[in-house]
Amino acid sequence: MSQQIPEIRQSSKFNFITSIWIVPFIALIIAGWLAYQFFADRGPEIRVVFPVNEGLVAGQSVVKFRNVPVGKVTAIHIEDNAKGVIVVIRMNTKRSIPYLTEKARFWIVKPEVGLGGISGLDTLISGTYINIYSEEGGKEVRDEFVGLSQPYRDTMKGEYFHLVSFDDKNIAVGMPVYYKNIKVGQVEYLYLGLNNKSLETIIYIDKQYAHLVHDDSKFWIKSTFNVDFTKGNIDVNVAPLNFMLQGGIVFSSPGKDSNDSVANDRVFVIYSSKTKAQSKTIGSTPKKIRNFKLFTEEASANLRVSAPVRFFGYDIGWVSKVEHNYNKTLHKMSTEICIALDTSVFEDKNDKNTSGEENLYQAVRKGLRARLDTLDIISGMLYVNLYFDKEDENVTIVTKGKHKILPMSNEGSASMMGSLSKMMDKLSKLPLEKLVNSVDKVINEASEPIANANELLKELKKSAADLNEMTRKKTFKTMPDEVNKTIKELTRTLKSTRKVIDGYGKGSMMNEQLTYTLEILTKTSKEMEVFLRMLNRKPNSLIFGD
Repeated sequence: MSQQIPEIRQSSKFNFITSIWIVPFIALIIAGWLAYQFFADRGPEIRVVFPVNEGLVAGQSVVKFRNVPVGKVTAIHIEDNAKGVIVVIRMNTKRSIPYLTEKARFWIVKPEVGLGGISGLDTLISGTYINIYSEEGGKEVRDEFVGLSQPYRDTMKGEYFHLVSFDDKNIAVGMPVYYKNIKVGQVEYLYLGLNNKSLETIIYIDKQYAHLVHDDSKFWIKSTFNVDFTKGNIDVNVAPLNFMLQGGIVFSSPGKDSNDSVANDRVFVIYSSKTKAQSKTIGSTPKKIRNFKLFTEEASANLRVSAPVRFFGYDIGWVSKVEHNYNKTLHKMSTEICIALDTSVFEDKNDKNTSGEENLYQAVRKGLRARLDTLDIISGMLYVNLYFDKEDENVTIVTKGKHKILPMSNEGSASMMGSLSKMMDKLSKLPLEKLVNSVDKVINEASEPIANANELLKELKKSAADLNEMTRKKTFKTMPDEVNKTIKELTRTLKSTRKVIDGYGKGSMMNEQLTYTLEILTKTSKEMEVFLRMLNRKPNSLIFGD
């Protein structure tokens, strides 16, 4: 049986629909469907401006919302004005559009080790990414946003408060905030004030603790070491280790205004210590701060910015600015001092018709003056003291341009301390050591004569007593009369003798001898007369002289 070979026929017709085309056709349909789904559900493209790029990589860094990836960074380029970087983000789905409104907040998450602890550890594996906070209900959908330099805080979960400090304090972003040693928040932002003198601080307090902040709350820097001498005891308090490493801001609230909410424009002062924060203050809340200027030629090198302004021992303001200027005419240094006063201190509760500022002006006319006093003797630091000078009245606050000039006295303790310092300098220049040595030498050399002089004084005192006793006797009082009588008799005798002598020849030897003797007796007689007159006038002149 012969085998039959099949006959092959060549077809001249083109058959499009064959089984071999079914597979690519189906694949094309699936690809088209997938492409349609991709483009139909693809999210919008948005642009976010950040100050700097902090580790983002185009095509790799993702965008997360509630820790779920919702987009990817597609491009990064610098702004035209070179003030920031533009990050182009493609959202994954259109379901993100209702959240891309004015309520959206963007910030970069990166690994950080700071005072508040360690954050962003997940970025060590996944890389730096962008986080979003948003919620539905926005008014307008946007495609351009401005990114935040710090993580966003939901105000529904806490509140922000504004603090200010006027001197160098150890404050940093991330520093914790404590209330009774419990962490209740942290420092979020730091920036310089408009005058470049103050440090503005924004803190965030958790919602469960936000009600503890009142208008009368006091904030201060946590001390790592404190010594208290009150009640006769020495109490040494050392802060915990975490305080030493992190530092912190502490606040207290007396609770007097606990029912009143904190005003939006309320600015709290950060004090350098708890002692300064709890110093006596008066006035209403909120404070009514007014700025004044002082001018003085008194030495004010120890006056610092943030030094207190006190009235009867109460802190009612602070020094906000100190400027020194040399006067070439007077050859002196003049100082311009700017102070901030709380005029609510001068409000009279019994008089509602006048404000505290009006009462301050009236007090100045009655003699209220400012002067520089020493805050403490050890450091020599100064502060501004307001006091009444009754002898200096009828002077008012003068307005020069935008500034109000408060009259000032130069008779503060600072000038007295300066005078005392000058006097001490002069005393220190005296050769006191040489003087003491000389006096010591004189005393040593005069010790023996002084001892002999003491014996002499004793003898002289005894002689004076004997003399007084002698002069009190009656015989001493009649002695001048007796002597006078004797001299008269002697004179008569001499006259008789002269007559006898005259009987002898003038050239005889006896005549010459008697003549010489009579001359001596005459001279002695005259001297005795003088002596008797003195003795009659002053009986004790024989001892003490005339």
